[in-house]
Amino acid sequence: MKNIKIKSEYIGQRLDHIMYDFFGKYTKSYIQKMIKQGDILVNDSQVKNGYILKEEDQISYQIETPKILDVAPENIPLDIVYEDDYLAVINKQKGLIVHPASTTSAPTLVSALMFHLSSLSSINGTIRPGIVHRIDKDTSGLLIVAKSNEAHIKLSEMLKKHLISRRYLALVHGHIHHDHFSIDLPIARHPNKRKQMAIVKEGRRAVTHVSVKKRLHQHTLVECQLETGRTHQIRVHLSHLKFPIVGDPIYGIKKEAFGQLLHAYQLIFEHPMTKEKMFFEVPLPEHMASYIKKLDVS
Repeated sequence: MKNIKIKSEYIGQRLDHIMYDFFGKYTKSYIQKMIKQGDILVNDSQVKNGYILKEEDQISYQIETPKILDVAPENIPLDIVYEDDYLAVINKQKGLIVHPASTTSAPTLVSALMFHLSSLSSINGTIRPGIVHRIDKDTSGLLIVAKSNEAHIKLSEMLKKHLISRRYLALVHGHIHHDHFSIDLPIARHPNKRKQMAIVKEGRRAVTHVSVKKRLHQHTLVECQLETGRTHQIRVHLSHLKFPIVGDPIYGIKKEAFGQLLHAYQLIFEHPMTKEKMFFEVPLPEHMASYIKKLDVS
């Protein structure tokens, strides 16, 4: 970590504004991402983008230059559940990464979208065109893709205001006794394991509403409705309560060949342009349905 000396003109200013001016060559969104990830610290502690600097503060940072990634269309099979001039709803298969990253060269949903759709919004730049929200690589199911910038802006605002209902089905280890409950625990980057998230007192508020769908001996099938959308939210919340998702490679009990059994099965929202009520629901993928069926008859 490198240190920055606090100048008198920094005092009383927002951390993200100061760091943007200090580096110059990075975008504001990239600086804010680094603060959120803990790569920019104040007094060796993670703080929010809007933290106001004080005279005695010490700033330290560790920033890697972002790599320029080439994204090209690829003819990857894609289950397009719905499409119009403004948006599309995709049923993503398990194992497909949503957008490119410098850490992997694997095929992505973005490349598939570029091949199959005539247009994509450019709000998120060349690396994440059309991507309004994400689901993990090993999570299957529904997500919304914006085809126009106007639709993208409105959908993003709807997400912030919790106007898009997103429901998941998850098979977890353990027998959950309560039929309905909510998990309201803050989530942030793990203090010691940089690739993981964790329940952190100073983290961002995260709320998951859980309903039991079926009890299966030593497992439980649950429906999880997201009120907020933090990274790995459902996985972290359930694992924290000692009900980890079956097959979760990070927060689970053990790695299993079929991956984590988490599926985004339902989306409900108002169309950002036509105001029509949109309802989408897809069945469990075969690998998840067959595993549950096997447990049910054992």
